Amino acid sequence: MSIGTFHRSELPSGGSILQAQQEVRNALSSSPESNKAREKILKFMRAHNDALHRTCVEGHLTGSALIVENSRERVLVMLHKKLGIWLQPGGHADGEGYLSNVSYREAFEETGIRGLALWSNAIDCDVHKIPEYGNEKEHFHYDLTYLLLAPENAVIRRNHESEDMRWVTLEELKKLSGEERLQRLARVGLQLANETS
Repeated sequence: MSIGTFHRSELPSGGSILQAQQEVRNALSSSPESNKAREKILKFMRAHNDALHRTCVEGHLTGSALIVENSRERVLVMLHKKLGIWLQPGGHADGEGYLSNVSYREAFEETGIRGLALWSNAIDCDVHKIPEYGNEKEHFHYDLTYLLLAPENAVIRRNHESEDMRWVTLEELKKLSGEERLQRLARVGLQLANETS
């Protein structure tokens, strides 16, 4: 994997489906699963100009964040209230073409951590099914995950979207969650964070 850099500067906003496609193309080749998902996402985006919006009912783009503690030994996971599983923070693009900005926004909204630093390229691509819930029909999330580094002495102020939130090592994560993708994200994120320290 190539080494990128962490940025603390203000993020751009806006952008179009073309910007989102560029960010997907620039995602790291961090695993065979991620590479396959990248191709699925690009194919979906070519067929759906409205993929940045929830009104694209078949599926839509999301951005998520793998947040690494300043010590570079633990990652932050949340027990998602609606889905009932441990995940990384994330959410819908809602028209935002800079998926990196979506990731950063969702990380702050869900954790309350100030001063997060964003790594330059997405570290993982994923396509996953979201089950029917309330008025929402079953659909797919086409997700790009970015690596974020928490500042020293980060203070968590979680919002209403999670039941719990905690810093965990890789070993602790294995006991907490059987989600293979979350394990993969944590391995890749911690490796990259330590390579750029």
